[in-house]
Amino acid sequence: MADLQDDSPITTEAGEGDGLPDDPFPQEPTFLERAHTLLAAHPVADGYSGLPWALRHLPWYDLELGEAAVDTDVPRLREGHVGALFWSLHLPEGPGGGRAMTATLEQLDLVHSVIEAHPEGLRLVRTAGQIIDARNHGRVAVLLGPAHATALDDSLRILRILHTLGLRVLTLAGTAWAGEKGLTRFGEEAVREMNRLGVLADVSGASPATARRALALSKVPVLCTRSAARALRPHPANLSDELLAALGSAKGLCMVPLTAEQTGPTVHDVADHLDHVRDVAGPECVGLSGTYDSGAVHPRDLADASRYPHLIAELLRRGWSETELALLTWGNVQRVLRSADFTARAAQHRREASNAKIAELDNS
Repeated sequence: MADLQDDSPITTEAGEGDGLPDDPFPQEPTFLERAHTLLAAHPVADGYSGLPWALRHLPWYDLELGEAAVDTDVPRLREGHVGALFWSLHLPEGPGGGRAMTATLEQLDLVHSVIEAHPEGLRLVRTAGQIIDARNHGRVAVLLGPAHATALDDSLRILRILHTLGLRVLTLAGTAWAGEKGLTRFGEEAVREMNRLGVLADVSGASPATARRALALSKVPVLCTRSAARALRPHPANLSDELLAALGSAKGLCMVPLTAEQTGPTVHDVADHLDHVRDVAGPECVGLSGTYDSGAVHPRDLADASRYPHLIAELLRRGWSETELALLTWGNVQRVLRSADFTARAAQHRREASNAKIAELDNS
């Protein structure tokens, strides 16, 4: 009897050799994978970093290689998709004291030294266009500010010197001319001169009267570099719904801080504040403020500058659109800077530099 021959065809796995995709039902990307993809196109513009002061006390550091002693270094900025960040010139001991101007100038000198020492990772910029150029060349853009307005003493000439050195944001809170009753005549002149130069006003921590007057007076959007929603957490620097609505109407920008004290101990708490600010002020008026290296305690899962994708993943999970997220991370800061640059160019043709002093306006 002849051996039986198996004439059955050789079988293959489903999809193999049939010209179809290997997996006809590919798995949906996770929220974290989607967050990384979105941030690759629309990186984070971080509204507040305390890195200069943190570096001041280190005997040696290398931000391009990585630095465990701080929350921020170039590898973590890249992992977190941070394309730009504002380096605070604030003084941890507060804005008072007779050395405010000296300390601010020392901070500026330190910032320039740090950036010069890390040319492959960092680039000092002033304008929205320069941010784009830095990103195209693989550098993290660094903008200078906020600084305390006490550094001006009583002279707008000092404001112009600080602007020449690169300052882009000035915090009004804590000065004699921006108090509980609002801006004095000198304070109003200071805001006008800031508009002429392209220096943005920061009203985080300022009184409601000062914030409202700055919003009404300024020809460019006003920033709140470290403010969340007071309706959710009654921190003094957080904004009431009334002020959030006014900020939205003026096309300003509320940059929500990633701190346990102001927003809560978890990434969900931070997302709650972002939801609230978006709903009250509008999606064009909300941004992010890492506040890393400022001495603040950060929520779980947001311990350093590399963790932004986890926050964006939570917002995707909540239904934020890609358009809203692109504004939150990158677009809103670009809009504000472009507005300030355009307004300054126009104002410098119409308005002479102001040399006003407090004694001339507020004591007359």
